[in-house]
Amino acid sequence: MSQSNSTLMLANVSRRGVLKGLAAASALVVAARWDLAGASEKAQFGAGAMPGGWVDNPNVFIHIAPDGIVTIVNNRSEMGQGIRTSLIMVGADELGADWEHVRVQQADANQEKYGNQNTDGSRSMRHWYDPMRRAGAAARQMLEQAAANEWGVPVHEVKTTVHKVVHEPSGRELGFGDLAKAARELEVPDRNALVLKADNELRFIGKESGLINGDLKSAYPKAIDGEDIVTGKAIYGADVELENTLCAVIARPPVYGARIKSLDDSGALKVAGVKKVMRIDGASQPAAFSPLGGVAVVATNTWAAMEGRKALKIEWDNGPAGDNASYTSEAYRKSLEEAAQSPGKVVRQNGGDVDAALKAADKTVSATYYMPHMAQAPMEPPVATVRVADGKAEVWAPVQNPRATREGVAGRLGLDKEQVTVHVTLLGGGFGRKSKPDFVTEAAIIANAFKGQPVRLQWSREDDVHHAYFHAVSVDHLDAGLDADGKATSWRHRTLSPSIASLFAPDPKHIQEFEQGMGFNTMPFDVPAIRLENPPAPAHVRIGWFRSVYNLPHAWAIQSFAHEMAIAAGRDHRDYVLELLGPDREIQNLSVGDGWNYGENPDLYPIDIGRMRRVIERATSEAGWGKQTGKGRGLGLAFHHSFVSYTAIVFDVEVDDKGNLTIHRADIAFDCGPQANPERIRSQLEGACVMGIGIALQSEVTFKDGVAQQDNFNNYLIPRMPDAPKTVRVHLIDNPDDAMGGVGEPGLPPVAPALCNAIYAATGKRIRRLPVGDQLKA
Repeated sequence: MSQSNSTLMLANVSRRGVLKGLAAASALVVAARWDLAGASEKAQFGAGAMPGGWVDNPNVFIHIAPDGIVTIVNNRSEMGQGIRTSLIMVGADELGADWEHVRVQQADANQEKYGNQNTDGSRSMRHWYDPMRRAGAAARQMLEQAAANEWGVPVHEVKTTVHKVVHEPSGRELGFGDLAKAARELEVPDRNALVLKADNELRFIGKESGLINGDLKSAYPKAIDGEDIVTGKAIYGADVELENTLCAVIARPPVYGARIKSLDDSGALKVAGVKKVMRIDGASQPAAFSPLGGVAVVATNTWAAMEGRKALKIEWDNGPAGDNASYTSEAYRKSLEEAAQSPGKVVRQNGGDVDAALKAADKTVSATYYMPHMAQAPMEPPVATVRVADGKAEVWAPVQNPRATREGVAGRLGLDKEQVTVHVTLLGGGFGRKSKPDFVTEAAIIANAFKGQPVRLQWSREDDVHHAYFHAVSVDHLDAGLDADGKATSWRHRTLSPSIASLFAPDPKHIQEFEQGMGFNTMPFDVPAIRLENPPAPAHVRIGWFRSVYNLPHAWAIQSFAHEMAIAAGRDHRDYVLELLGPDREIQNLSVGDGWNYGENPDLYPIDIGRMRRVIERATSEAGWGKQTGKGRGLGLAFHHSFVSYTAIVFDVEVDDKGNLTIHRADIAFDCGPQANPERIRSQLEGACVMGIGIALQSEVTFKDGVAQQDNFNNYLIPRMPDAPKTVRVHLIDNPDDAMGGVGEPGLPPVAPALCNAIYAATGKRIRRLPVGDQLKA
């Protein structure tokens, strides 16, 4: 389970004062610093283009107090994925701590102390599992040495059990708290002297369903925040209550890049409770994480602020015709489809002449697929509370990217970042939206006008949908040549999407290497002649991270097209794609650079065709592939490699004569290598399944003259309970000897193509444009 090409540095920092307010004079504090030599994160999302850059040295702190309480610092944001439980559980298990005596401290933004805190890319566990276990092992061995010193016995005679150290020959024992003061005086064991627990000694890691080595009496760790969330005690961004807090909302430009032409705020100032109306200057494009600008209304409560905003009279200058102000979804889709018919920038070319192979083919298959803009729409819209006083700013916010938050506030207010404190609250969902902290900078600008008085800025759902960092709209056109036996002889794929890079630099109009590496350039099929092209696609709105990012359109197109090829060849879909994958092999690199593999070491994380084959075989076997389904019912398959994990899914669906869809079952096979917390893996995949169904069937943001046409969940549709499968079964494939992969995002990409392939099997109706919407009723 360990990371290769890495160096772990452990230190006893009990006497260094690095944990203000946490370290007592008799407490043990262990820091683990992990220098990644081969796991560069910079290419994951933009090759370091994002403000704030990337850091490869996370710090993990374990603190043991004299009363035996173990506090572990979590530096990643909790947004429903369970990292505040899972990561803490890893350290606690290796340490030997009693879960009832374990606490978590959420790290404030501090790159120097905690390293990269950016919570995205499904990498929190895969980049933190190793250092957390080693930090736990170091603390455990220090406690054992302290006990051996106390008893005057060899250290090999003592052993840690649950929250205590025992001298086995004599039966003497000391609790963690009893040993903390003595342990803090010891040197941390050398890295080569660390001994991790054997699998049969672990009580939590890799276990699920409340069973610990088959013993129902042993309590599986309950979620750290679970009870507080269920009972309403958990503190999310909007729950932060400070004395004398003012509330604010902002009227933002309807078109990306628009400016205020004229403003009449007299009506707003007459609303009871409104204290101030102020303009906020927006950044020029590319805007990165800077605010869009607009007019802020500040009041004694949020309702008054919203009513004041309604009373504003603003005339906007939307910019010249033909620019963002003329952006209309339908026209843009047609322009991309037209561009897809012509050659584009060549991204990858393997084997023979694709054009010649297509001309010589016995049969050709061609198709164009469309995926619209989508908004992340987390259940908790963006919100932030900021207080500025005495040359310092203090922030409370649900953010995925604490460093960018801190630096954004410092830069806008002209402060040193050391004068900015960012407290990360629980996130009511994120999906990538809260890694862009524009909303926090907005709150800081307003709070700077009310020195000493905190201001809470609240986005409404309408704000959130209208002014998202939208998932990129996409058009993918594919052509394949088949021989007389139906085997693929050629594959040409043109993908067109605006790039996230347009946020940070002049619009490149082509997706970048890190975006190509999300399922496009990593297409694993063993076809004699392959050419991948990328025609241009300009950006007219803010394009940003959305769960699984560009894996969504690429998987949607490739997995749908492979099904069309199987149908054209008269072959069973599963058998055909297994043949397309070719012999089991490991693919180390498919392009120049490392963006294709999420910045991970290609030697440690190759694309393993054998692992891909196994998830396909497992999902189809569990689903009863090949069984008779009857009229109007069918099975659909799709699979994908993303975030260095492997997913396959089979849907069993039924469509009645009126076009009503019922999803009877979903079988998901998943291989992320070692599994730290299988319970949380299952929940993440179940959630991805339901979210993916919404992407396939309902979710879409359209634009007319540069303005988003959807407002709220009445017209930006997300799945409800009736849309979910009657049964979701997750089949985990454990590979403890492989490197650990991601979990939060890889379950999503194959959902839409598998569902639409199942619809075809049930009805013979081919879906090539998402969302499905009313296409089944046509």
